[in-house]
Amino acid sequence: MKKIKLGILISGRGSNMQSLIKACQDRSFPAEVVCIITDNGEAAGLKIAKQAGISAFVVESKPLDANKIHEILVQHKVDLVCLAGFMRILKADFLNKWHDKVINIHPSLLPSFKGLNAQEQALKAGVKITGCTVHYVTPEVDAGAIIAQAAVPVLPNDNIQSLSERILAEEHKCYVEAVRLIAAKIAN
Repeated sequence: MKKIKLGILISGRGSNMQSLIKACQDRSFPAEVVCIITDNGEAAGLKIAKQAGISAFVVESKPLDANKIHEILVQHKVDLVCLAGFMRILKADFLNKWHDKVINIHPSLLPSFKGLNAQEQALKAGVKITGCTVHYVTPEVDAGAIIAQAAVPVLPNDNIQSLSERILAEEHKCYVEAVRLIAAKIAN
């Protein structure tokens, strides 16, 4: 089975990256992580990448040097770019080069609660169900086609931290499933 090559972009701890790495360690999983790129040289996820033996690159620049990121992805023959807690907005010129090849995980059931602080937005709105969404990245933030979603109930005593933790647990499963779906689509 041909595996698709993943490039993962992170800014912090890399827990979604770690779930993708773990899934890729299963021989039957249809993808492999070939590079990690971060905009933060202090990102905890760099240690995870190193422990997994995956090439990691730091691209710290203001504004973001999307051309450098593009070069790294091309050099590693990446088929799919996974944003996993990457806290920078990718501009249209980069996304046009990687049309329908960049995906993101967001902690809400899009199209609800776009942007930052989605869990807080959900709590303030008083919803009874929220969750997470894996979607294609477009120039408009959190507006791309939905690939997969998972629902998470909002409990009466929830706060931002408790809700965030339960959503994150679902993100780890949902992201892996979305990559599996995309890999099957690419293979056909």
